Amino acid sequence: MLVTTEGDFFKSCRTHVYTYGDSQFDCKNFCFNWSMEARRLAILCSHLCPVNLGSSPAPLLNLSSSSCASGSKSEHLIYDSQKGSLQDDCVFCKIVRGEAPAFKLYDDDSCLCILDTRPLSNGHSLIIPKSHYSSLEATPPSVIAAMCSKVPIISNAIMKSTGSDSFNLLVNNGEAAGQVIFHTHIHIIPRKARDCLWASESLERRTLKFDEEASRLAKSIQEILHSTKENDSKVQESNLTEN
Repeated sequence: MLVTTEGDFFKSCRTHVYTYGDSQFDCKNFCFNWSMEARRLAILCSHLCPVNLGSSPAPLLNLSSSSCASGSKSEHLIYDSQKGSLQDDCVFCKIVRGEAPAFKLYDDDSCLCILDTRPLSNGHSLIIPKSHYSSLEATPPSVIAAMCSKVPIISNAIMKSTGSDSFNLLVNNGEAAGQVIFHTHIHIIPRKARDCLWASESLERRTLKFDEEASRLAKSIQEILHSTKENDSKVQESNLTEN
């Protein structure tokens, strides 16, 4: 996402005025003495400036109590317990229902793809499931598979349209990773040679040492994966028995 930290937002807010339909707010007058919730909502606002496809003004989005903008993981789990039902105050859910404007590039029974309203590059797009899940781990494997299966055809169309020959596939999963909208989504970010999009590309990467520390890390991950696989198998067996 374009704004991935509160720091990024406050840097941008010195010069930006954001517009929603006929209403505007100047971020310079908004940046001081905020509560944590208000600051999170501001980041959400900076990322989602709706694009109006019709002649009528874009609607003012009500973001005051968005479940997708909350920083509480417990709240996300509560909403996820509703088995992917659409949320009234989630911007992505509104787009799915056709209540919020967006440029839809692709649409099927399980997911849709839209242009990001604050793109990092020309053609920056989002693949969004039509059901509401706050994080990748809360999203059913079948839904993730459906989203990922569309990446080749969608990315190919985006690259051809933008004259790009590469793209980044990105998921910001969790607050520390820069997730701002807590409705699972995948970024497709078209790339061109020497576009200098990521600062990290100029940093020197450390070589992995085949030492005891790396061995412990690999073993720990392997054990967790093995345990998870066993638990999944038990759940499947239990479901088959019940049926």
